[in-house]
Amino acid sequence: MTCPGFRFAGVAAGIKKKGGLDVGLIAADAPAAAAAVFTGNRVKAAPVVLSAAALRAAKGKLRGVVVNSGNANACTGKAGMADAKAMAAAAAAVMGAKPGQLLVASTGVIGEPLPMDRVGAGIAAAGAALSPGGWDDFARAILTTDKRPKTATCTVRLGRENVTILGCTKGAGMIAPNMATTLTFLVTDANVAPPALARATRAAVAPSYNAIAVDGDTSTNDTLALLASGVTGGAVGGKALAAFTEALTDVCHDLATQLMRDGEGVHHVVTIEVRGAPTERAALTVARRIATSPLVKTAIAGGDPNWGRILCAAGNAGVPFDPTRVALALADVAVVAKGTVAPGYDEARAAAVMREPAYTMTLDLGAGRASARFLACDLSHEYVSINADYRS
Repeated sequence: MTCPGFRFAGVAAGIKKKGGLDVGLIAADAPAAAAAVFTGNRVKAAPVVLSAAALRAAKGKLRGVVVNSGNANACTGKAGMADAKAMAAAAAAVMGAKPGQLLVASTGVIGEPLPMDRVGAGIAAAGAALSPGGWDDFARAILTTDKRPKTATCTVRLGRENVTILGCTKGAGMIAPNMATTLTFLVTDANVAPPALARATRAAVAPSYNAIAVDGDTSTNDTLALLASGVTGGAVGGKALAAFTEALTDVCHDLATQLMRDGEGVHHVVTIEVRGAPTERAALTVARRIATSPLVKTAIAGGDPNWGRILCAAGNAGVPFDPTRVALALADVAVVAKGTVAPGYDEARAAAVMREPAYTMTLDLGAGRASARFLACDLSHEYVSINADYRS
């Protein structure tokens, strides 16, 4: 995969205890328009604080991204911020840029100092390896407990030109939406000004990354960044910007869905669809509460159509509705009607639906016309096993 105006690299620097690629670079050939969203967690890692400040200071024009995996550089105090700045300076040097033109991202164990000798050597090696065809290595270098790389691409016609949008994401645990979630990087050759790029990014994140949850925990390091080289076509605005935003949303949704499927110990990915809500915000609130309920998630894991857990979670969401008007279905199986078990309910059919790797759970509140969707998953024994010895 390639994108005009960019070079990529991913190398092994020995940061990950279990080995593998762990330092990545994205280098723009010239200053690129940039937009990003960062974690809503109040405990923010040093790279997040530094990158948000750099993006503001550079007024949305950057030269690239430097990432390490295996160590989050979070809760590391002044030393952690110094290390993040050192990463930016080292990456800028290999790209011929200024330190303030780089976004920095880290992912991995919280509270441990970065092994800067290895990080520095890795950045130097990645700089030497930069190439237009290095995307796959970069996508692998950002992974932690992920089972596989997750990438997506699309081509969209803007005016007389076709432009590319290329994206990759990482994350399998500590996944809950509160801006973006995980580390996600996207590049495009479209000519989009920074303010428009920021609007498109926010619009694309809302129905994709902000509508998923593996475990309900928002990370200290979440970053989603988009860089636009602008080397193809004229300035994007109006209908072309709408088309670009739609394509960007499709790529983000693809990546977010891959992320859910690759979640720690995940065997079932469930679309929670809430209908009949007074507002879209209310629908999303209920859907999110169902998706993050441990009791619902364990029922999904066991394939148990224990529908009382679903209604209980909805009732705990803080959204007013009349329980006697509620309806629930698992795929095409009617489970609840008017707040109680549906006439002719077939539990065996409902259980068969829940054994499928993907299905839809539809809850109608009977309280309006608004709706929303949210991606959920099971909570399995494997999730506990993975996170019980994450640092070893």
